[in-house]
Parts: sequence; C-alpha cells; structure tokens
Amino acid sequence: MADTRSIFSNDHPFKIIFMAVSVCLVASVLVSAAAIGLRPYKAANERLAKQANVLQVAGLDAEPDEIGAVFERRIEPRVVDLRSGRFTDVIDPAGYDERLAERDPALSEAVPADADIAQIKRRPNFATVYLVRSESAVETVILPVHGYGLWSTLYGFVALKPDGNEIVGLQFYDHAETPGLGGEVDNPNWRALWAGKSLFDDAGDVAIEVVKSGAAGPHQVDGIAGATLTARGVSNLVRYWVGQDGFGPFLDNLEEELADNG
Repeated sequence: MADTRSIFSNDHPFKIIFMAVSVCLVASVLVSAAAIGLRPYKAANERLAKQANVLQVAGLDAEPDEIGAVFERRIEPRVVDLRSGRFTDVIDPAGYDERLAERDPALSEAVPADADIAQIKRRPNFATVYLVRSESAVETVILPVHGYGLWSTLYGFVALKPDGNEIVGLQFYDHAETPGLGGEVDNPNWRALWAGKSLFDDAGDVAIEVVKSGAAGPHQVDGIAGATLTARGVSNLVRYWVGQDGFGPFLDNLEEELADNG
C-alpha cells in the first residue's frame, strides 16, 4: 500500500532523514568554524607551554603571566645547522617547525638504521637551540631532543653549561608514556638526577647513560622502576642527540660559536 503521508509530516522517513542530515551538516560547520577560529589561540598556548618548559629546564622561575616576558628577556633562540655544527641565519627560529622539517626530504635526511638509536628515522638539517643569557654572557645552552620510549616519541630539552658537557637539566614536554611508569620521566626527583652529570668522558666520547640501578660516577643516572624500556629510550635519545650524528659537531664548536656570536 502506498505511503500517503506528506513528506512534510513529522513521521515521514524523508523528513526524518533530511533533519538528521541537516543537523549533522550544521554541527560540522560549527565545529569546523570553531576549530579555525581557535587555531591562533591553540598556537599561542602551545608556544607559551614550550617557553615555560625552556625556562624550567634552565632553572628559571616565572609566574604564569610573566612567562613570555621572562623568555623574551633571558632566552635567545638560535638555529643551528646540524651538518656544519654552526649557527645559521638562513632559517628564522620564530617560524621554524622541526617536526614538519623532519618529514620534508628537502630539510632533513634519513638516519641509517645502525645509527638510529633514538628511533627517529629522519633528522632535520636544522634545529633551534636556546641560549640563556645573564647580562651579556651565555650561562646555559638548551638543546631540543627527541626519541622513542616504550609507547611514544618523547620530545624535550637538555640544558647544558657553556662548556657543552655538564648537564643543567633534562625535561620532556610531550610524550604518551604510561602514567606512573614511563611517565615518571616527568617526576622532578628523577629529573634532578641529571643535574651535574657529564655527557662526555675524558677521551671526548659520549658516556652519559641511564642504568637500571646503582648509578656511579659522573656519567650515570639511575633508571625508573618498572619502566626499563622508557628509561633506555631516554638514554638512547640523549646519547644520539649529543653524539656526532646530532649536536656533536655543534658542541665541538660551541666555545668558538659563543665567542663569535655571543
């Protein structure tokens, strides 16, 4: 028997489908508009969070509403060409995104499997470092580091004395490691173990490492209970980035670079 209901009646299948589709379309437009409208605020918040982490790993305190001002006053971002180990003005640090560059073959290079202890696959050709200034002198150099842990890629910073060897601090700002286990990389007590450690031995070789327990000497840091793989990942990523395939050439040139550009 033919359906004699008007298509405008509330119980007609056509109207039900029409209303459902209309609601979905309107909702999609509203969500898209909100996402576009909020994009500048999201970018600003991400930039502020990154600045806060740079200040924290450098040991600088700042109230939430003063982060931007303290960063502007004390921190100088500079881009390093990792191939030469020298500062470069070819790239503007304000608009440079290392994660995007890492995926661009024109701005990065593949890391050979036997050298990829950080499991990053590609290394950008340029990286932004942060110079912490006290009046006219550089008191801390902050390097961006990243590498794979157990479940995720950890992104963070390692802060060094101007000698390029003594560690001031290590801090991660983005990862998805298990809370209470690998997530303990964020524990201030564990992060504090890195301060004062040395990256290199007397022969100039990378010596810093995370050990399961019983750390001894200037090059070892105790691991995290129940998070062996995450701790190993942190050890590997730090060793990679301060080695010759990462910032090693820059650290070799650091004294000269700071003298010429300080």
